[in-house]
Amino acid sequence: MKSNLDRPLVVITQRVHQEVLDFLGGHFRVWSNEKPEPLPAAELLLRASEAEALMVFMPDRIDEEFLRHCPHLKVIGAALKGYDNFDVEACSRRGIWFTIVPDLLTVPTAELVVGLMIALARKILPADRSIREGRFAGWRPRFYGLGLEKGTAGIIGLGDVGRALARRLAAFDMKILCTDIQPVPTEVFSGPVAHYTSLEDLLRESDFVIPLVPLTDQTKHMLNTRTLALLKPGSFLVNAGRGSVVDEQAVAAALAGGRLGGYAADVFEMEDWALPDRPGAVDPQLLSMTDRTVFTPHLGSAVRDVRRAIEMEAGANILEALAGKTPRGAINRST
Repeated sequence: MKSNLDRPLVVITQRVHQEVLDFLGGHFRVWSNEKPEPLPAAELLLRASEAEALMVFMPDRIDEEFLRHCPHLKVIGAALKGYDNFDVEACSRRGIWFTIVPDLLTVPTAELVVGLMIALARKILPADRSIREGRFAGWRPRFYGLGLEKGTAGIIGLGDVGRALARRLAAFDMKILCTDIQPVPTEVFSGPVAHYTSLEDLLRESDFVIPLVPLTDQTKHMLNTRTLALLKPGSFLVNAGRGSVVDEQAVAAALAGGRLGGYAADVFEMEDWALPDRPGAVDPQLLSMTDRTVFTPHLGSAVRDVRRAIEMEAGANILEALAGKTPRGAINRST
């Protein structure tokens, strides 16, 4: 029987549920970051240099230089769906599996988008502040907003989250426009009635614009000064995909100029660690527009049971890879 020191080392970069530690601890040595903040880069590299497996999360970044210091690494189990902060090709070149959790984040993210749409359009945050600041003396004709019913939603990106959102917005009797950066198969339209159109027409006709595309060279700042100028005046933009799909400075200018009625975001440009030119903070002009913005700190999958399930699936991918199997969530080949 192997002693504990002979077992493969699994390093978990963020705090996880105890069930995940118990599951992995039954097979491996496990070191887990128990602090609420990400590890400093130097400490993470030191921990990872002895590991055969890593469980990583949204704030982490893995590139060729990082992997150069990890000679024992066999698998990176990402507890996430989007992986633009990770160099998957570098993993493949070094024979390292890279796995994701593709499905569990879909529904909670779609639900959050609906919540952001309602909070933004119905002016829930400024109305809440008016009560807390003692300005409520009974009903007054104030805080008139826009309802979802009979409105037009423009969804950019018809992956799993885009389709899940379309199904939910159909229940509000909304007209749904959609477009994507790649051809969309016919079966995508088998659920709610969605009208496929160009990006330009979608921007001109939608009351709500929701980008749900991955961050690539093609999609970075796809919503910029030029494209935002096409918006229907007073429309709303809701970003729960990737921060840098929008140009936050251009959004602030569109809000200030009145072209954009409101902006809600769960993701921000400062989070896109793989981009060398990312800003260090959320645009201060956006933060100052408290009556026309709604911001949440990347809560897309922040449902307790969902997060536990995501971590457990990332752990199952690690277990399969270290057992010599092809992990179920692999998006590359390890050799």
